[in-house]
Amino acid sequence: MSNIKPKVIFFDVNETLLDLTVMKKQVGDALGGKDNLLSLWFTTMLQYSLVVSASGQYKPFGHIGAAALQMVAANNGITITEEEARDIVVNALQDLPPHPEVKDALQALKNEGFTLVALTNSNNESLKTKIEKAGLTQYFDDLLSIESVGKFKPFKDVYNWASNKMNVKPEDCMLIAAHGWDVAGALWAGWRAAFVSRPGQQTFPLAPKTEINESDLQKVADILITYE
Repeated sequence: MSNIKPKVIFFDVNETLLDLTVMKKQVGDALGGKDNLLSLWFTTMLQYSLVVSASGQYKPFGHIGAAALQMVAANNGITITEEEARDIVVNALQDLPPHPEVKDALQALKNEGFTLVALTNSNNESLKTKIEKAGLTQYFDDLLSIESVGKFKPFKDVYNWASNKMNVKPEDCMLIAAHGWDVAGALWAGWRAAFVSRPGQQTFPLAPKTEINESDLQKVADILITYE
């Protein structure tokens, strides 16, 4: 499939397109300034999003993030109420700036005629808000939230639903993401994938290899533009 243009390019949103630095600071402050707890919080949020999906349940991603924040805080002798945690996480997740190269990269792909779609674990309302606030709305042909499926990525149902929604076969889809678990899920669902190796991110060694692995979105776009 390499060097053939994918019919639809799907983008993970948090961290892939949007910079979480400011949000991490807000969460870090809530955890008493213990920066080492940030990655633990994020991992716990992802773990429990999978627990919720595996159990046949659905809760908004921001609420899972808030619950994870309460758990990590409690283990470190810090008390945060559910209301406080949701206020921190939900609000912070909706007001994230794009990484510096993102707008130019998306514009370059749009100029080449690619169909661009956001695919995120955030709910529909949050997705629309964060893309608008980041000034990215005009680049996307569609905004898809897993809320419509009731399961989180990397459940295979999500990728199958997204390809059906865009009326394309899995092999004609490509996911661009900065998370090893997300590109792994897409590849195992029969999609193609490109990995953006943001700081602190790695691909999963037991998953199939992504066809593109670059340090930022512009470099990924530069390669995709050469495809025929």
